[in-house]
Amino acid sequence: MMETHVARSLHDDHQATLALLARLEALLGQHGPAAVPDAAAAPVAALLRALARAVALEIGPHFAFEEIHLFPPLADSGAAEMVALLSAEHAEIMPCAQRLAELARQGQVAGFDAVSWAAFHAAGAALTGSLAAHVEKEEMGLLPALDALLDAETDSRLALELAALR
Repeated sequence: MMETHVARSLHDDHQATLALLARLEALLGQHGPAAVPDAAAAPVAALLRALARAVALEIGPHFAFEEIHLFPPLADSGAAEMVALLSAEHAEIMPCAQRLAELARQGQVAGFDAVSWAAFHAAGAALTGSLAAHVEKEEMGLLPALDALLDAETDSRLALELAALR
């Protein structure tokens, strides 16, 4: 059970990310690498917009908040191994997420052809697996560690900082 405001907020971010990944997985499942969807179709267009937005306004700021405000005190408290693992995953995931967002923006503007859809499909498949696994690690390790580490005053201050990112 999440006791801190920060842990609850990060959990909410994780749930939104997992819901978006589920929508992406559904699209990828409906359209294999060679089955180009109509990017102008309402559900596809909405997903492309949501992906581009999520990377720029949600995933990137979420990772930055953790790296700047949470990872240093966690490492100092003895969780350096977990911090190193999560940081390394951030470094791997962000370029993939940014690539997918760029392909989504291109799909919004020009639609997909066989080559661009295959690239989007591969990027989406890679991101869904790695990001879902990362979220699970944060849910199981990071959030409980935050509940144990953050006092009420620090939690309130960091919760305000996190809210300002949104």
